[in-house]
Amino acid sequence: MFTLTVLEALAAAGVPAYLDEEGFVVAHPADVPRDSALKGEHLLLCGVDGRPFGDTDLGHRVTAWRPDPVWDFDEIDTVCEALRRDADQCARTAVEWFSTPRPSAGAVLRTALTTRGITAHSDHLGMSYAIPLNPTTATADIYTCPHLSIGDRNPSVDHMPSAHTGWTVFEHDANGEPIGAPLFISGDGGPVDCTADSTAAAEAIADFLTRSAR
Repeated sequence: MFTLTVLEALAAAGVPAYLDEEGFVVAHPADVPRDSALKGEHLLLCGVDGRPFGDTDLGHRVTAWRPDPVWDFDEIDTVCEALRRDADQCARTAVEWFSTPRPSAGAVLRTALTTRGITAHSDHLGMSYAIPLNPTTATADIYTCPHLSIGDRNPSVDHMPSAHTGWTVFEHDANGEPIGAPLFISGDGGPVDCTADSTAAAEAIADFLTRSAR
């Protein structure tokens, strides 16, 4: 049964978890005892349809929750969602979520870009990054000047690296309109190795910027 596989994967990764009375898998930080798991931030793991894991392959969903004085619990975020069940990915997602500092796919990408001397500017909504084609462009003017945009199929850029589904890079004109096909695109909606994908995207961006500067 997939529920048991998930519990075993979480245990192997050092993340305590248990099956609640409704059949959902609850994961919590290692320094929090089971009887206090729901008193703080915790994860709920289930099928992608929002129901407890069953016998059919309906993917998996990992959501983060915290106590709420009015509604009992408040959903923080959908941490990971996949159409194909993967117990190891569930475990990796839980490990990342409970890590301090918490990692993000965007941080992995920005590190890959920084090593190539490229600075990516956030749109402050956590949805995309922008890189001006003219390095002298003021930060406030990036989106009204020719630039590259980097987004994710997720669609946020602040998701867990284990939930990464592929970067997409477009060139934009001064009106903010995309020009032609993507300069880089990866993934098909399923999980993609975030480190390898970020490296590939950064290399494609570096090559484009080098050609544009000539």
